[in-house]
Amino acid sequence: MKKILKPADFAGDSEAMARSLIGVILLVDGVGGRIVETEAYDRADPASHSFSGPTARNQAMFGPPGRAYVYRSYGIHWCLNFVCREEGHGAGVLIRAIEPLEGLDVMRQRRGLEDPRLLCSGPGRVGEALAITHDLNGRRLDQAPFEVYAADAGYGIVAGPRIGISRAMEVHWRFGLAGSRFLSRPFPGRRAAD
Repeated sequence: MKKILKPADFAGDSEAMARSLIGVILLVDGVGGRIVETEAYDRADPASHSFSGPTARNQAMFGPPGRAYVYRSYGIHWCLNFVCREEGHGAGVLIRAIEPLEGLDVMRQRRGLEDPRLLCSGPGRVGEALAITHDLNGRRLDQAPFEVYAADAGYGIVAGPRIGISRAMEVHWRFGLAGSRFLSRPFPGRRAAD
């Protein structure tokens, strides 16, 4: 039986959590798949929504751990993050891409396309395919509609710079499943994560 991740499983720092979430199974109302790409964000990181402290918009990012932080990107796409670290710190992991495994027909209908490689290859696509909305902001990841299962094996992980940010671009806190066809973008140089 697969282990359901509990809030305490998300108490690590965002960089370690972003790595450890590669291979984890994420389902929302039974629809989802294997996480293949993540990005870490921390309060000390100028690219993070939590950098300037808590606001009404980012409050969920300050915990407790094991909750969803949902925000709208560019006024269009809902993006899903997993809150980590201790309550009050302000850290999270953006779910950038998943390999679709469950509910593919539902995802195809929501996204209006057939190619499974394009269903969830980017945080906005993940949001649309899994029907992520602001109503899920602050919700526990170990309670419905979420199901988050521990990875079933060790996975090869690559690391590189995060995407779509204008600060701390040199920080290699984007992680991906080595060789996955479902990433949002290839990793330059395919550097192995430590």
